[in-house]
Amino acid sequence: MSIADNIRAFQQELSGTNCRLVAVSKTHPVELIREAYDAGQRLFGENRVQELTAKQPELPADIEWHLIGHLQTNKVKYIAPFVHTIQSIDSLKLLQEVERQAAKHQRQIRVLLQFHIADEETKFGLSWAEAEAMLRDAAQQLQHVRIAGVMGIATNTDDEGKLRQEFGTLRGYFERLKADFFADNQDFNEISMGMSGDYRVAIEEGSTLIRVGSAIFGHRAYPA
Repeated sequence: MSIADNIRAFQQELSGTNCRLVAVSKTHPVELIREAYDAGQRLFGENRVQELTAKQPELPADIEWHLIGHLQTNKVKYIAPFVHTIQSIDSLKLLQEVERQAAKHQRQIRVLLQFHIADEETKFGLSWAEAEAMLRDAAQQLQHVRIAGVMGIATNTDDEGKLRQEFGTLRGYFERLKADFFADNQDFNEISMGMSGDYRVAIEEGSTLIRVGSAIFGHRAYPA
């Protein structure tokens, strides 16, 4: 199947759900991204700032770019002029830097709080206590950042029960944050969870954004 066929298959699968597709284009060239764009895809996700800033000028201006990988504070300035959503906010320092850079460009940047929900220690993300403390400290300071929801990466496993438990944990964090901090905020509505191998389970558990790469573009074209 072509990239266009894969995009159309996802559009059909997501029809009638509350979930949208972020096509993860990391390591794939702009030609392949353009194929997905021509098939109607507008949300694209990149992991690395360097790759995102190289691709963005080559592609249509109405693409909604999501930074989904770990973000270092000193690199926020490179994507602040155009990024739509940063899904990987995992510290107060990073949140404050996004506010600072968005203000410089007189923009609003949407962000998601990344929670650590997997067994793997290598995964980044906040604990509940860290997120709670961060919002108490920062919520009033944010003029150019819109906190729109939560993101998490589940354990890389075929164990459906484990996936459901981890996705359920993230959904629980979202519901508690909504109740405690965002009860009157219509913008706080995103739960980003689910990738190529586990997105169907994630949708059943309440995902509103799935991040899918290999199921659309094939296996990553790592440079030699």
